[in-house]
Amino acid sequence: MEKTLDQVRLQFGEHGLGVLTLSLALVMFGVALHLTPADFRRVWAQPKAALVGLSAQFLLLPALTVALVWLWRPQPSLSMGMLLVACCPGGNMSNFLTLLARGNTALSVSLTAAGSVLAMLLTPANFALWQRLLPGASPLLQSIGMNPWQLMESLFLMLILPLGLGMLAAGRFPDATARLRQPFNRLSLLIFFAFLVFAVQSNAGLFWRWAGVLFLLVLAHNALAYLGGYALARAFRLPAADIRAIALETGIQNAGLALVLVFAHFDGLGGMALVAGWWGIWHIVSGFALASWFSRRFAAARS
Repeated sequence: MEKTLDQVRLQFGEHGLGVLTLSLALVMFGVALHLTPADFRRVWAQPKAALVGLSAQFLLLPALTVALVWLWRPQPSLSMGMLLVACCPGGNMSNFLTLLARGNTALSVSLTAAGSVLAMLLTPANFALWQRLLPGASPLLQSIGMNPWQLMESLFLMLILPLGLGMLAAGRFPDATARLRQPFNRLSLLIFFAFLVFAVQSNAGLFWRWAGVLFLLVLAHNALAYLGGYALARAFRLPAADIRAIALETGIQNAGLALVLVFAHFDGLGGMALVAGWWGIWHIVSGFALASWFSRRFAAARS
């Protein structure tokens, strides 16, 4: 009898998981080379925009995700993957895309930095809170036995530790890190993206079987994230540049982190891994499209 997607466990191997974890830590270390304490102080200096952005990220997006799940009713493992992605912090690609979109790049950097730190607590807490509302997910979660404390430990090793070491290196050795920033970022992102693709390709048969559902589900989920961040920022009457930054920060999730967590703490559950892997690829495409559209609108408004 053929297994359903909820029964499939993707194979990545212990060594593959270790390399993927290390590559994600290297990406976060590279991000930290661009950060300064001022980026965190800016959150307090711009409390309204920062609170709206973090609320869109950690409160609104998980709620919208659960609402979409109830409307769509995908298989439970897919809905769990959607929720895990929604509970992760924003990805660092949002900073570059915000710059391209003529948004408030300083706000974007601050939100990414603050969100990455807060994720150590909020990601496991959010997932534990909202997963109870996912239809049909309880039996799967019970069979996996997720441990929130172990999840926090992983987040510390993959987010907090490399961020702290990177900022320490940038502060202690500014000249050396200035020369290393761009080549290090390119190399770490190349390694990480290669393993992201490998994680999908190593289970290509399953991926292509569910490609149609995955594409539509992630497209709708990702679009909802952008729209939710944009709408919340507009509702609080923030400047246009802040609105663009918050929309992109909400839609660009750290899907690579979600993928690592799936293999490390959710037994490589098929639907979860496929959602996280495809989101990591798709949000780059959608992010560039949205940032380009924002940029054209900004240029038209100025002319």
